[in-house]
Amino acid sequence: MAEIKVDQTLDCKGLACPMPIVRTKKAMDQLDAGQVIEVQATDKGSLADIQGWAKNTGHHYLGTVEEGDVLKHYVRKASATETKEEKKHPHVISNDELKKKLADNEKITVLDVREPAEYAFNRIASAISIPLGELEGRIQELNQEEDIYVVCRTGSRSDLACQLLTEKGFKQVKNVEPGMTGWTGPTEK
Repeated sequence: MAEIKVDQTLDCKGLACPMPIVRTKKAMDQLDAGQVIEVQATDKGSLADIQGWAKNTGHHYLGTVEEGDVLKHYVRKASATETKEEKKHPHVISNDELKKKLADNEKITVLDVREPAEYAFNRIASAISIPLGELEGRIQELNQEEDIYVVCRTGSRSDLACQLLTEKGFKQVKNVEPGMTGWTGPTEK
């Protein structure tokens, strides 16, 4: 592979979602249009996070190179005419509201879009695991007619998943915030 010329390297190794995206946003503000940033991360979920964030903001995701445990993501800053205002999914529910729906045995689908390792150690018992990076390819596993509550670690990755599901025609999709970092309901391992 040819050497990739970067204008800035951002070290996000050891950081979990949403910190690689938070730091990338700040670093992008310092770049000029057309410049390329290399974001180094060890969080496997950062791949889907960076791709989704770039798509939603108009920046150009160029690709990712894996070197051992480090993912090197390359993003080119868009010009002012190419950028989009970052949007958030408008339908949000709190952890407590979801906990009540589960306690009341409401007919809902809980979709966990975290990486398999995150899901394996702590999850809502009824949750379906489809990591964000696999969601588009596995979307047929979900029923468009059901109420879907999307959870991740902090509400960031699940926000991107909600936007994707809505774009694909799902009507009853809600982002659960703040996600598993604030979940006090029952879990299983």
